[in-house]
Amino acid sequence: MCGFVVEKQATRALDETALASALRTLGHRGPDHTALWLSEDRQTGMGHARLSIIDLAGGNQPIVNPTYGLSLVVNGELYDYQRIRKELQAKGYVFQTRADSEIILFLYLEYGLELFEHLRGEFAFVLYDARRDLLLAGRDRFGIKPLCYFHDGEKLLISSEAKALFALGVPRAWDPDNFMHAATLQYQPTGGTFFRDIHQLSPGHRLVYRHGTLDIRPYWDLDYPPEATVRHEASDGEAIEAFRERLTESIRLRLVSDVPVCFHLSGGLDSSAVVGLARPWMTDPMHCFTVAFDGQAHYDELALARQTAAFTDSELHIVNVGRDDILAHLEAAVYYSEGLAVNGHITAKYLLNQAIRHAGFKVALTGEGADEVLAGYPHLRQDLLDALPAEATAERLRDLYKTNPVSIGIQLAHGDGLDVAAIQRQLGFVPAFLKAKASFGLKMRSVLSEDLLSRYRTVDFYAEMLRAYDGPNQLQGRSRVNQSLYLWTKLTLANYILNTLGDGCEMAHGVEGRLPFLDHKLFEWSRTLPMHLKIRDNQEKYILKEAARSDITPEVYKRQKHPFMAPPVLLNATPESLDFIRDHLTSQAFRTMPFFDTSNVSALLDRLPGLDRETLTAQEPVIMFLLTAFFLHKRFGLC
Repeated sequence: MCGFVVEKQATRALDETALASALRTLGHRGPDHTALWLSEDRQTGMGHARLSIIDLAGGNQPIVNPTYGLSLVVNGELYDYQRIRKELQAKGYVFQTRADSEIILFLYLEYGLELFEHLRGEFAFVLYDARRDLLLAGRDRFGIKPLCYFHDGEKLLISSEAKALFALGVPRAWDPDNFMHAATLQYQPTGGTFFRDIHQLSPGHRLVYRHGTLDIRPYWDLDYPPEATVRHEASDGEAIEAFRERLTESIRLRLVSDVPVCFHLSGGLDSSAVVGLARPWMTDPMHCFTVAFDGQAHYDELALARQTAAFTDSELHIVNVGRDDILAHLEAAVYYSEGLAVNGHITAKYLLNQAIRHAGFKVALTGEGADEVLAGYPHLRQDLLDALPAEATAERLRDLYKTNPVSIGIQLAHGDGLDVAAIQRQLGFVPAFLKAKASFGLKMRSVLSEDLLSRYRTVDFYAEMLRAYDGPNQLQGRSRVNQSLYLWTKLTLANYILNTLGDGCEMAHGVEGRLPFLDHKLFEWSRTLPMHLKIRDNQEKYILKEAARSDITPEVYKRQKHPFMAPPVLLNATPESLDFIRDHLTSQAFRTMPFFDTSNVSALLDRLPGLDRETLTAQEPVIMFLLTAFFLHKRFGLC
């Protein structure tokens, strides 16, 4: 797990000093070793900041193979690499290192641009083939590892984070289209960033640059099967056992490391299952890290995490996060993640990973991705309920909201919303999570400037989102839940959960997150499961609960899905917290931002003390969006 920066000039020599300066901005990602490599004509350069995990002594990068004229930088981990390495050695390839990354060089020589089907893991990489003057970049299937780029016809710049591209001279400016997309749907579009002219390579895509031309294409997609073709001949018991075997294999592969491994642990099923299933494969004592929110009802999961730690004989490290902590460290979390957030969970993730690194760990297994693989979110259950007659589901829908209060306003709609008729027309229904985003978007409209609203008055961001995602016909004929999951995975998982809350908050402290549930082989098997093995009797992730039943506590087994959310800072807010919010959102610096109606923002702040608890919870995303946008603006000096 590392950071890299790459520069490819079309006609002139690059500035080595500037490239070194850009690499220094990524030092938090790779504090163990840094190095630069420049081609003979000095038109291509690679810089790498290494977090050493595998082959501590010999795995430094860039990896340069002069025999074949290849140079490589990699961020992430490639699993099952030992088997692939032996196969390549049998074909005569000679390795310089024992690290997992080097297999990419020889897979490229063997399979060319088809090498991706042989890669399993969380990765982003850039390979330069000097003999063909070809540059190849790739990003993993779900977007666990980031890869951003800038191209102006004269040069191509690629990096793990945008801050390195700023150091290479890319202008520091907002991208208003992507900002407005986020102010409407909460997230920037896949392939975009909040910064003008800086793009993300989309998950499951590869980039080829040759003779000044960019060619970007997908190499993988979710490919949910059409509902009419779903056939599962195995019994439920056989499917449960098969899932357990595949998940255990995924966990076992992610325990391979030359440094100690630890675990994120909440009170939920996903992380608890990872810890429980990992226990038989651990030779060292297990260390788990959990966030405690001062016993806040509906948010604090410490009691359940303690039970799991005791059940698995793990040492539990408790990271206490209070409201003041959330606000005090919010700016730093935004700087490192380069994203906007709607809840204090961004700060909680930042502090969780800080504690992991301070305790001496570089690698942490997490439970992220289980809800995408196994339909675990409450909004997916709402999608199923919405398909039934209203009179038959009204009570169950009320119960869904009652038992999922932390999701209101973020995953479950609160109040009126923006027009989503385009989604209704194309899909025949509106996914519940997009109803929630529409209600968020309508609330945001009240604080946006009239100039911004006028500029985008005729743009239907929901229709644009569908056009962008359904080009390869990934939605038609799929089940309601899988249509929702496809859009959620592209929009939310890639842009927010994995990027902003995941890699950004982990690598701020040089911590490598490993995600067993997002193993693509596990996903490809799971996507064909009938829905009753995922959602049964209004309970989510049935197959996981049964597969891990002997490895989790009874309390976790019986519990409903509980997303990792921090208590809203607006609830029972201290005078100091309210002063912090008001001071920043009424400051002169905030007024320089090009997007907001500052008088309406002030009016919203004035109304907050009179709002009821549920309305305050639903307004929290707006306040956090405003704060994090301000901190992004401030830290990067955007215009």
